[in-house]
Formats: sequence, structure tokens, C-alpha cells
Amino acid sequence: MTADGEDGSDDSNSSDGRKNVESEAAFDPDPERVAFLREVADEIRSDSSESKQLANILYRTSDLYDADEETTPEEIVRNVKFILEVTERGGLER
Repeated sequence: MTADGEDGSDDSNSSDGRKNVESEAAFDPDPERVAFLREVADEIRSDSSESKQLANILYRTSDLYDADEETTPEEIVRNVKFILEVTERGGLER
């Protein structure tokens, strides 16, 4: 079996035929970016629920660039949606 699809197309190509090299390299480990995002998250965190939400989102986003974390943009989007839904419901209380 080859890396190409059965029809001979390369699965890593975008709909216009270009390689998705940029998206593959976009989340390479970058300790400086991790530190920056987490520093901003720490600075904006305050007692308001909105600032806590945003700080949590920045922390989750920084995980994309953390070599010790294994996450995808899709997982982060799901996590962010969960954070927003929990806040909308008034917390984790059941």
C-alpha cells in the first residue's frame, strides 16, 4: 500500500492540491511560545469568571506548543467549548 489514496491522490494535499506543510509545522514544539502564552494567561487571570476562562483557554492553547503535551487543535476546541458550557451553566455542580 502506498501513501497515496486509492485514486492516486495524496491525502496530505489540500483541496487545491497544495501540501499542508504549513499546518503540519505550525504546532512544532516551541518553549518560548509556551512560556509567553502562559505568562499572558497568568497576567490576565483575576477574580472574574471571564478572565479565568480566557486564561484557561490560553493555557490549553499553549499545550499545542508544549513538547510534553499531546493534544490537537480539535481537542482544544472541544475543551474550550466545555469550559464555556460549564460557565454558562454556572459551574460543575450537578
